[in-house]
Amino acid sequence: MPQTPHSAGGYNKNFYQAKEELYSGLYYHDNNLASGSLEALIRHLLPTVDYYPDIRLRKIAPKILQLLTEWTETFPYDFRDDRMMRSLKDLTHRLSTGDEIYRKAASQLSQGLIRRLTVLSQYEEALAKINATVAERLTVLKAKAHVHRDILSICNDPFTLAQQLTHIELERLSYIGPEEFVQAFVQKDPVDNDKGHFSDRKKAANLEAYVDWFNRLSYLVATEICMVRAGMNMSPVSRLKKTWSKVKTAKFDILEHQMDPSGNFYNYRTALRGATQRSITANSSREKMVIPFFSLLIKDIYFLNESCANRLHNGHINFQKLWELAKQVSEFMSWKAVQCPFDKDRKILHYLLTAPVYSEDASRGSASRRPSIRGRVPKRECLQNRRPEPTTPATCQSSPLTRPEYPRSPGEMPPARS
Repeated sequence: MPQTPHSAGGYNKNFYQAKEELYSGLYYHDNNLASGSLEALIRHLLPTVDYYPDIRLRKIAPKILQLLTEWTETFPYDFRDDRMMRSLKDLTHRLSTGDEIYRKAASQLSQGLIRRLTVLSQYEEALAKINATVAERLTVLKAKAHVHRDILSICNDPFTLAQQLTHIELERLSYIGPEEFVQAFVQKDPVDNDKGHFSDRKKAANLEAYVDWFNRLSYLVATEICMVRAGMNMSPVSRLKKTWSKVKTAKFDILEHQMDPSGNFYNYRTALRGATQRSITANSSREKMVIPFFSLLIKDIYFLNESCANRLHNGHINFQKLWELAKQVSEFMSWKAVQCPFDKDRKILHYLLTAPVYSEDASRGSASRRPSIRGRVPKRECLQNRRPEPTTPATCQSSPLTRPEYPRSPGEMPPARS
């Protein structure tokens, strides 16, 4: 790619009033591309009489291989399209012709891509099996309610439980591709009339799978009445006034302070910035782990996309918006790359992923039940407080494809699009 201009205007917080440097239809600020038309960008990327690197394949081949390597590592799903895979093979074949070093690098690139696509396919199959197991356990539980086991019968150590939850969180996060945030929120540009582009088969499946898990965990907490912050503020739990009156809530108050929604979750954002800074200088995986409050992360990215136009009033592409979006997604990429240092407990993981959970309505019925002081429950009360039917995890009440509103409580996600 041609180099950016040799000089640029000084940075000014009032972005669009700052001095602009124009180079062939592209505007730069502080030596960074700020805006420009699509046609100017294409001209910028195409060879010219003065800039024609293809004429020296040996000089440009390492750069192209590096670009392809980063592309296949970061966006492997792009190459599920047969046309993309054919184009990749044709290009790597051309680069490797007559040079053993490039041929070896191209072979490693292709093998690495195949491994990543295989791992992604196995993950999708595992998710399908988990969903099938949940449905099967629900059927069995409806027929034999007495066989249901709660989390305390599986694990009574909160530290071990937290470690297994961390395993699930980091695994689900690790499979979310950076392109999914763009595919989930960014609509097709009306100016783009090209119908020959490659179809997107994947969309945001892994992002939606994580949101499903986020919702499931919230309802699992409400079902189990477990001291996990994500669900303690849900209405089915908060209604248990007599239970809460006997609980020492000092630690809970601290956690509630952290998730106070006032000031656009100022307390949480301050804690997150501190955790992110510590993660950068940390030496161990345990210290590097940062798991964001996911619904807020999604909404931040959504509103960044909604509040800033893709194109400026003069038709130029708004590259400043793209820089800001890339900054947020890049931070997420560093979080999801951390390996979980804890040992896995298959029994606990299986329960957390497949145990039937109450829906919102079922939880409301469960919270309204009261034990009889004299050992006898009146018939009317018995009918009103019948044990609720367990249900499968609630379908994604907060599809990342919908317009969200900032949550009123930590376990709350935006409503699904009608």
